[in-house]
Amino acid sequence: MKKVIDQKSKPSLFYIISVSLLTFVVPIIGFVAEHFVSDKALTFALFGKWFIFSAVGLRLFLAGLKQVKQPSFTLKQIFHIDSPESFPILRELGFANLCFGLVGIISLFLPEWRIVSAFASGLYYGLAGLQHGLKKPAGVNESFALWTDMGIFVLLLIYFISMV
Repeated sequence: MKKVIDQKSKPSLFYIISVSLLTFVVPIIGFVAEHFVSDKALTFALFGKWFIFSAVGLRLFLAGLKQVKQPSFTLKQIFHIDSPESFPILRELGFANLCFGLVGIISLFLPEWRIVSAFASGLYYGLAGLQHGLKKPAGVNESFALWTDMGIFVLLLIYFISMV
């Protein structure tokens, strides 16, 4: 039986810091560093390269690892559900995140994969964000997931449209 955890649970600083680093900090560092190292122009395409690598690739890959190894974290910290019966379902989400993440990571080395990653992962983030929003977020962690998912969706949509 599904047991819902207290709705007023504390935010997970680990989650908020790691998502913030992977979504905002790492892409900006890669973008600026590549500009200075290779003298490339600061373009949206260059930013997109690093954004897809980090906000999609690293973030989803690491989330997938966490969901496969420790499904209780996502269930409890994001969805506020304490249900070991749900672990196999969360692990399958983890497998999908591993796959999306690998496409994003590989896109750093295979530029032609970026458009595919932007399209598929953009849809994924948009639908996940929509789901978070429709059910009214159950705490700070899910609210943070909602806003970062939707922000990533918008940036990937802009990237996809600008590259097609």
